[in-house]
Amino acid sequence: MSLLLGSGIVYAFLESTLEGKIVLFTLFIGSIFSWSVMITKIRVLNFAKSQSERFMALFRRDREPLNIFETGLEFEGSPLFEIYKAGCEELCFQVLGSTEVDETFKARLKYAERITPAQMRSVQAAMERAVGESSLRLESQMIILSTAVSGAPFVGLLGTVWGVMDAFGGIAASGSASLAAMAPGVSGALITTVTGLLVAIPAMFGYNFLVTSVRGMIVSCDNFAAELASEIEHRYVSHGSRGS
Repeated sequence: MSLLLGSGIVYAFLESTLEGKIVLFTLFIGSIFSWSVMITKIRVLNFAKSQSERFMALFRRDREPLNIFETGLEFEGSPLFEIYKAGCEELCFQVLGSTEVDETFKARLKYAERITPAQMRSVQAAMERAVGESSLRLESQMIILSTAVSGAPFVGLLGTVWGVMDAFGGIAASGSASLAAMAPGVSGALITTVTGLLVAIPAMFGYNFLVTSVRGMIVSCDNFAAELASEIEHRYVSHGSRGS
């Protein structure tokens, strides 16, 4: 069966027109891009998830919001850490007037006054910007997959219609309408639709999987930003006479 299928595809490719081969080459390039995006994004998301889990384990071990920031630890690739870092930098600027961490950092923080709700809104804005930037990074290159899913079948169909049109034109010119005269041209035309589907179907499954994973990670970013804001407000915000 596979031998017959392989010989059928080879035969159809050999019988396709120049235009059909151009369409096939275009689809081949699109397939390379879509597979590259799928493999790269899966690796990036898995790494981000792993780094985020390591960061959250350390963050929840000690609920003091600035402890990790003070140590200078980095969790490269973790969107949660990027949100944390942005929030801590803005908090330090509002509390201490500087984001520098040195040997006096803990002492300065201990005797610093609490910030106002208005200043806290600046911290929340910094975290919201970080959430937005992380979301854009997570969703980057997804347009390539969505284009492959929606565009590849139409490109393949274009090649098929063009090939069939040429095949019927050749039959009309030769004056012979036998099956033997029609089969090569029709076979060469249909291979572009088959190839378009072979590009689109894996891209569809990959796109759906990645979209679900990215949305889950974005929700995690939003939840963590809210959690961090609550911790900061509890420890560093004054709701007394200072007002906003």
